Amino acid sequence: MERKEKKAILEAILFTMGDSVEIERLAAVIEEEKAATHEMLLEMKSEYEKDFRGMALLELEDSFQMCTRGDMYEYLIKIAKTPRKYVLSETVLETLSIIAYKQPITRLEIEKIRGVSCDHAVNRLLEFDLVTELGRLDAPGRPLLFGTTEEFLRCFGVKSLADLPQMNPVQIEEFKMQAENEVMLQLDV
Repeated sequence: MERKEKKAILEAILFTMGDSVEIERLAAVIEEEKAATHEMLLEMKSEYEKDFRGMALLELEDSFQMCTRGDMYEYLIKIAKTPRKYVLSETVLETLSIIAYKQPITRLEIEKIRGVSCDHAVNRLLEFDLVTELGRLDAPGRPLLFGTTEEFLRCFGVKSLADLPQMNPVQIEEFKMQAENEVMLQLDV
């Protein structure tokens, strides 16, 4: 294995680990003496500094850690403060609307309305902090109940759930008929 390849391996390990890693462990991975590994790490540290890279190698006692250069902190803050942009698929939006209008609601109830599994959609909504677990239904199996969050209200520009648009009764009947037709089609298969 060439020196360049060994340095690439060290870089990959330190980047992935995030925490400090003992030189001895790094040496074992690249099958090199501890002193030679230490020398390579010092070279890498120097190269990062010389090339004015965003990353730096930090030596801590008998270990090394990859970290962001200290003078990059202000830029990290800028990006961290930038609001997240949500990309909500049609399926996720449909699931969110069901939760918003029917909360508190269980996964099973959502699946009965949608006619398909909603695990992925609910997990995405939890990840985006648009819905939350409200507790458990007092029924066999004690299923989780879901409802919307303050983040949901902020994202959709409403002050409360009462401000959600009311559905037209004609639309509701159309949706029911569509759902019934879908169920009938599935039963025919």
